[in-house]
Amino acid sequence: MSLRLLYLIFARLCGWLVLLGRSPASKNVELLVLRHEVAVLRRGNRRPRLDWADRAVLTALIRHLPRALRAHRLVTPGTILRWHRRLVSKKWTYPSRTGRPPVSTEIAALIERFATENHGWGYQRIQGELLKLGHRVSASTIRRVLKELKIPPAPKRHTDTTWRQFLHAQAMTMLAADFFHVDCAVTLRRLYCLFVIEVGSRYVHILGVTANPDGPWTTQQIRNLLMDLGDRATEFRFLVRDRAGQFTDSFDAALASAGIQTVKIPPRSPRANAYAERFVLTARTEATDRMLIFGERHLRLILAEYQAHYNGRRPHRSSTAPATQARPSCRRPLPGADHAPARPRRPSQRIRAIRIEDQVKASGTVMEPDVVRWRQLDMRSILVVLA
Repeated sequence: MSLRLLYLIFARLCGWLVLLGRSPASKNVELLVLRHEVAVLRRGNRRPRLDWADRAVLTALIRHLPRALRAHRLVTPGTILRWHRRLVSKKWTYPSRTGRPPVSTEIAALIERFATENHGWGYQRIQGELLKLGHRVSASTIRRVLKELKIPPAPKRHTDTTWRQFLHAQAMTMLAADFFHVDCAVTLRRLYCLFVIEVGSRYVHILGVTANPDGPWTTQQIRNLLMDLGDRATEFRFLVRDRAGQFTDSFDAALASAGIQTVKIPPRSPRANAYAERFVLTARTEATDRMLIFGERHLRLILAEYQAHYNGRRPHRSSTAPATQARPSCRRPLPGADHAPARPRRPSQRIRAIRIEDQVKASGTVMEPDVVRWRQLDMRSILVVLA
């Protein structure tokens, strides 16, 4: 910057020497042109940014102008005083200033989450909740953080419930019903399975398997479910289903007698019944697509085993309750299904070293526990069907 100042001083001195050899008329014309150029530039930028070298040169040259012209320059006495105050403030400003420590980003994110998820919480309520978590934050700090995030106070906050919050609140009172089909291996006969899933707990009820799902059969299956639920049927208010022809008016009337309202999804909108469609994908991926189904009896056996696995052992990422705390099944066994005697559950899922050695000797590979279990189930079910 010092070199730039020296260059400006040298350039102005050379310009002054050049002006000594010019006539007064040419100087006056040049002054008029320069004044007009300055006026044009001031229209677009009334306060141009100057560095310290420009300020030093202008200050030195303005001193030689008459007093009447000094007020019309870019650098006025008020500008000089402002520069002086800025220098004084920089001198007495220390880099490490003591005071209130800044709020960390984690606490700011926590304050934002409290305010957005709980529209009725004010500054003091959020302060109390943070104190429970071990964070001491004042109400004025919470107000400042929310103001920076452009979140209004509690009475003025947006109180309308989103669809996501509404569905989560209503999930414990909702059921979802649907069909899915499985094609037999040899006869290519198509079998249909009717199921109902509890949206809140992801608990699945396999109602039945048939090759001809008509209206009376579907109505009878839902009546059986209502009898199995007993007093728990009063906990549900809605059942979501599609517009298939198997769901007749008698089906809706049976649910209405228990105080459950039927909700039909729009045509060709499977995502509106997302919970049931997700179970169909899970059941096909984990069970029916991994083995060959030889008949209706075989499919009942597979679905009965998978229902016990899904409700009792399989963890659900979308459910708050772990799979080990799932309640016992209140559904009667599927008709025609051969059930193995109940076996005590192992306390852990560790694979013993002897089992690994046996697998290596038998097949040369080590399989996961679920794969071993399903392959044993597949061979047992095939033997039952062939017998």
